[in-house]
Amino acid sequence: MIPLAQGLHNIFGFNEFREGQQQTIEQLLAGHSSLAVFPTGSGKSLCYQFTATQLPHLTLVISPLIALMHDQLAFLNAKGIPAACLDSSQSKDQSQAVMSGVQNGTIKILMISVERFKNERFRRFIKHIPISMLVVDEAHCISEWGHNFRPDYLKLPSYQQELAIPLVLLLTATATRRVQRDMAQKFAIHPQHIVQTGFYRHNLDIDLIPIQSHQKLNALKNILNETQGASIVYVTQQKTAEDVAHALQADGYSAVAYHAGLDSEIRSAIQSDFMVSKTRIIVATIAFGMGIDKSDIRLVVHFDLPKSIENYSQEIGRAGRDNQPSRCVLLANLEGLNTLENFVYGDTPEPHDIDNLLSCITAQTAEQTHESEWETQLYGLSQQTNIRSLPLKTLLVQLELLGAITPKYSYYADVRLKWEGDPIAFAQHIPTQWQAAYQAILKGIQYKKIWGTPNFDKLFQEAGLSRGDVLQVLEFAADYHVLTLESKGLTEVYQVHTEHFHHQTLANQLQQYVEEKQTAEIERLATMIRFFQLDRCLNHNLARYFGDQDSPEHCGHCSVCRGKVLIFAQPSGLNNDIEKWGDLAGYIQEFTAHVGSKSPATPVTAVLITRFLTGLTQPIFTKIKARQLSGFGVYEEQNYLTVLNVVQQCLSR
Repeated sequence: MIPLAQGLHNIFGFNEFREGQQQTIEQLLAGHSSLAVFPTGSGKSLCYQFTATQLPHLTLVISPLIALMHDQLAFLNAKGIPAACLDSSQSKDQSQAVMSGVQNGTIKILMISVERFKNERFRRFIKHIPISMLVVDEAHCISEWGHNFRPDYLKLPSYQQELAIPLVLLLTATATRRVQRDMAQKFAIHPQHIVQTGFYRHNLDIDLIPIQSHQKLNALKNILNETQGASIVYVTQQKTAEDVAHALQADGYSAVAYHAGLDSEIRSAIQSDFMVSKTRIIVATIAFGMGIDKSDIRLVVHFDLPKSIENYSQEIGRAGRDNQPSRCVLLANLEGLNTLENFVYGDTPEPHDIDNLLSCITAQTAEQTHESEWETQLYGLSQQTNIRSLPLKTLLVQLELLGAITPKYSYYADVRLKWEGDPIAFAQHIPTQWQAAYQAILKGIQYKKIWGTPNFDKLFQEAGLSRGDVLQVLEFAADYHVLTLESKGLTEVYQVHTEHFHHQTLANQLQQYVEEKQTAEIERLATMIRFFQLDRCLNHNLARYFGDQDSPEHCGHCSVCRGKVLIFAQPSGLNNDIEKWGDLAGYIQEFTAHVGSKSPATPVTAVLITRFLTGLTQPIFTKIKARQLSGFGVYEEQNYLTVLNVVQQCLSR
């Protein structure tokens, strides 16, 4: 193995390691799984990139965003390191080329999203590949107590065991001590192998400006005039992004809106223009930024409140990565706090929804005489239970952790194929051991015009071929371009452990879990509001929040150090006096009648009515087209608990 400093220079062209990098790499090369907590833009990725070049087999990297993968791949390929990704934007030929490169060992680093493990074909493929290291980028997604929690990430420890990967590296910029402990525990990382570098950024000026909503746009223009260079303006909602960008464009600013509602090609083009400084200002929701490695961003403005201290830290951390002075401005008022809180309340399932979920599982398994298996498609289950997809995924993962269900496999319910070549002539290319299976499959396909569907049940009963056997042969033919294979309708299959499936106990445990999660999320917002109103150095306290005890007590470049302590003006909102609430009773009556006629089995609770009035989308609302009713979202800017209180009063009259 080459000396580290020499390798750094030869492979990457760098003369020295940044803080924390060498320690992390040495730990990994000594065989110790590690967690690296470095601030945004301080070179976390190099830890796995360098290590991967020194390991014998594949390094598998889990990354949350396609844009993030593509940025890192461009860097690796420029350094001559053979790396690739598998993602949904690729053609079949591109995916096949990547898999061949991984198989024959020419690709050293493979980047995927965690959802790739749900793909039957990928799981069959990756089981046969020797893997030296698993890397989890943005690893705080693993922790239920971190921000950006993604339920699928909780399965990564079991994937690591299943694939016998000896080494793990977790990377994050924003993890409190609690989240670090949680992450390390899940992967058996020892405390001495957690590497945390200083969090304090000497070049970031934090400025909190108290302001009324109607003054924000003018204030934003003044700030943009005062600060030259690339700028990101963060907002909460897609509509605000569009409105602010249009207002800036009308005044001659080089500005464009960016949010998840835009087509992926448009988003890529916007990002590219910003990276090469063709566009100066991006007005964006939090969909923009993760993996944006532009070093000369001079200004980050929060036009609306961020979602948490973690989000705030990550977003301002995109400024000044070249170490030059950069501004981070919050246009501070509490107008958007209700919107952020309402999102949290809108995600929390009601007790009868949880009850319904458990009943869905037991209803299907009660019909079976052999193994208790439960099959489900997420979209349909979400509609059936009226639980939004992210909380629904979280509940299913919780049921796994409680030992009630175990995921067995997933498959695409609808598999169809179209022959591009002669199926009879192609038989000569089929390996000898698959010949009988291939002939059985040819007879077991039912056609509608040119597309055919394999009859999996018939093939199993008559030829003893499992679904996996059939797909393996068809994929082999697809690789030779003799047929086109398409699949959709991802179906998850779970083993239900009836001996642990005590309905009421599980219902109580899940209800307690979602209530704790709701309380924690609301408290996270309250903590952020308290942070912004501190009368002590903001940079110092931000560093301390993430466990850095060594930052200066007075930075000299935040609004508090300049003698300006933020006091939020209380927003004007409606109180509990029903008389002030307009035609509340009419809205409730119209909604109740509409649900009764369109979905009579749905219980109309005070919570459901409140979600309707505050414009919080639920699966049932889409189904019954609730947006068309006059009361939908009419109180979206009001405090959720206040609306709920008034609705309860109204119903009790």
